[in-house]
Amino acid sequence: MIPFNRPAVTGREALYVSEAINSRQICGDGRFTFLCQKWLSEQTGCPHVLLTPSCTHALEMCAVLMELKEGDEVILPSYTFSSTANAFALRGAQLVFVDICPETMNMDPEAVEAAINEKTKAIIAVHYAGVSCDMSRLMGLADRYKLFVIEDAAQGVMSTYMGKSLGTIGHLGCYSFHETKNVTSGEGGALLINDPTLLERAEIIREKGTNRKRFLNGSVDKYSWVDIGSSFLPSELNAAFLYAQLEGIERIHQKRMNLWKHYYRGLLTLKEKGILELPTIPELCEHNAHMFYIKVKDEEERKTMIAFLKQRGIAAAFHYNPLHSALAGRQFGRFHGEDRFTTKESERLLRLPLYFDLNSSDVQFIVEHIHDFYGIKSKAEMHIV
Repeated sequence: MIPFNRPAVTGREALYVSEAINSRQICGDGRFTFLCQKWLSEQTGCPHVLLTPSCTHALEMCAVLMELKEGDEVILPSYTFSSTANAFALRGAQLVFVDICPETMNMDPEAVEAAINEKTKAIIAVHYAGVSCDMSRLMGLADRYKLFVIEDAAQGVMSTYMGKSLGTIGHLGCYSFHETKNVTSGEGGALLINDPTLLERAEIIREKGTNRKRFLNGSVDKYSWVDIGSSFLPSELNAAFLYAQLEGIERIHQKRMNLWKHYYRGLLTLKEKGILELPTIPELCEHNAHMFYIKVKDEEERKTMIAFLKQRGIAAAFHYNPLHSALAGRQFGRFHGEDRFTTKESERLLRLPLYFDLNSSDVQFIVEHIHDFYGIKSKAEMHIV
């Protein structure tokens, strides 16, 4: 059986977790937390990075930092995970879902602009599959209408737009280190603070609303409760595991890119025949091979292919059901404009296995069975014959 996902292990995870245990400081903000934050800051160019227990927590911190209140509106794609919406709905904001561009599955800037009104407070840019939104246009809208931009770059570690790391372009950026991501700590995340005026309050919110950070650096002689906040510090054990992953990220990245390219080359014939569609990477974007997906004719064909591949020991999966069609989506938000692509494209999208331990021979096996599904021999099979 080829599973859909298997988290990477680079070799030093157990050693670093053991070191964290032996340090007797495992509650957070220890040596490994600071090493991870330093690595992320240097890698992305963002001067202020705070590790969090998850990307969900990072998004929730963003919502607090924006000082959202009931009646405020945030614009986001409907094609995203519930965490993107929950973080802002929890603060009482109205969710305004907009349509996507079918080429990238990212939010359509024209739909975003059409949804802006006097209640709009922020644009939540979700970078699907590690491929950037059109950040030039979104930041232009933000400047024109005086809005926050939050980058949900959960899938975007090591991806760039115009040479800038995803998560560093908006006012705030959020990463995920969930088990399904390229590098992982099981559960984990990070908040990238690109607006320095938000840093001090972010540190307070992260420390249960206290000024503990100022106490630790000697700015105050005792710390106290000064603002709202929560426990947004990850365990030092998670940070230790993550640091081993970050040290090995180049090896992970290169392997995933090679597998992604193998998929693309292997399925290109089917694309050229108009049988299915492959991912599009816009010219200004560099992606991180977070995901390889195909688009088939419709939902019924996808269902049939998933069953076909499962019978052959291959686990494939669809992705998000549009949030605006969900019970909570209807309760806490609305879809602005016409749903031209969100539902239709989401029903066609099928994700294929892609992880560090996957081999090129596994990818070839999957490619050949997709060809078999359509009754067409792959180039590799034709060469053998």
